[in-house]
Amino acid sequence: MPYPCELKEQPAQPTLAIRTRASVEELEHVLGEAYGTIGRYLEELEEPCAGPPYTAYYNEDMQDLDIEIGFPVAHELPGRGEIQAGEIPGGKIATCLHTGPYDQVGPAYEAISRWMEENGYEPAGPAYELYLNDPEEVPPEELQTLIMFPLK
Repeated sequence: MPYPCELKEQPAQPTLAIRTRASVEELEHVLGEAYGTIGRYLEELEEPCAGPPYTAYYNEDMQDLDIEIGFPVAHELPGRGEIQAGEIPGGKIATCLHTGPYDQVGPAYEAISRWMEENGYEPAGPAYELYLNDPEEVPPEELQTLIMFPLK
């Protein structure tokens, strides 16, 4: 499957997120709990999400992933407890779209890493995965994950 990569410019995006650690085996459960916690908080605030849920990956240790799980929001909102206000950085980003099961996203990461190297770009932070559709509404082969790397 081809993985077209693109260079884009984007503004900073305010977020509400939970930063935690988990093994790859625990990931589905940890993500579900965090999205639920943040979603309930947004309902209390009567604020909608301003885009798809995301996960930022700060390392590649599959047994101890350092992750940020969150939702973009329309404007800065206060955090509470483990839910922290933050942002997806603005500026130049490299993107690559993966269509298919989440556990088969590896080739898309290889493609975007190769594209950045071939075009003289270096990541300037964590890898972001934006989940563009809902696994409860579409079959695994139709899931869309947008991979983003902020660039130096």
